[in-house]
Amino acid sequence: MKTLMTLLTGAALAGSLATAQADEIVVGGKGFTEQLILSSITTQYLEELGYDVEKRAGMGSAILRQAQVNGQVDLYWEYTGTSLITYNNVTEKLSPEETYQRVKTLDAEKGLVWLEPSDANNTYALTMRADDAEERGIETISDLAETINNGETITFASNAEFYARDDGLRPLQQTYGFRFGRPNIKRMDFGLTLPALRDEQVDVSIAYSTDGRIPAFNLVTLEDDKQFFPAYALTPVVRKDTLEANPKLDEQMNKLSALLNDDVMASLNAKVDVDKQPVEQVAENFLKKHDLP
Repeated sequence: MKTLMTLLTGAALAGSLATAQADEIVVGGKGFTEQLILSSITTQYLEELGYDVEKRAGMGSAILRQAQVNGQVDLYWEYTGTSLITYNNVTEKLSPEETYQRVKTLDAEKGLVWLEPSDANNTYALTMRADDAEERGIETISDLAETINNGETITFASNAEFYARDDGLRPLQQTYGFRFGRPNIKRMDFGLTLPALRDEQVDVSIAYSTDGRIPAFNLVTLEDDKQFFPAYALTPVVRKDTLEANPKLDEQMNKLSALLNDDVMASLNAKVDVDKQPVEQVAENFLKKHDLP
């Protein structure tokens, strides 16, 4: 009888541990501000929902991806363009929706599930000072091209990578039918481009579209009206076996994804990069603001 009770107790304990394990989520994140904020938001959010969460933030992009494929990370926020181009080696030009559908299909073969994409698209962008753009009547990159082709001199701040890459400055100018002109292109470290624009050392700068300094410096992003830049929609990606063990997780993460767009991410990034607020506090305040969970 004692042996039977011992076996039953052991079976109950094993079942209890299996249930607990089903609720344990390893949340990953890359090593820059936006990703640190998102991994903190996700960790705090899931903990409040009752999950046992381990956070592994600050990882390199390739290492993080491999860790998820290998089952060492359950969930993190990825960019559609990164998966398409870097992880799946697809070079054809696709629309944002086509990009999402393609990576969703390709990564499903690796046991990864792309949930609902947010409206945050952290791709390259051209930015101007808001007052200067308004004065010149420039809202789109086509407007910028027309201004330059009408004879106005516009100076441009670019980092070395965007200046030289095959999908960078040269094909951008070809797509929109204009040229800044070599003397009007100022190459500098990426971190210096937006300060140079703010300080009126240049007229236009390359940027990432969710950079927190854009709103902080009173800059505006020009509309990419010909959709030259690839889509990098910020999306929660989770392992299929993790979803099977936690059937409510997709709905819960989609609720969080629906709250994010370029302006929201730029504002959150600015709180850390410009206002120097701690990442954990910024994440906590965001969840409180939206009454989550």
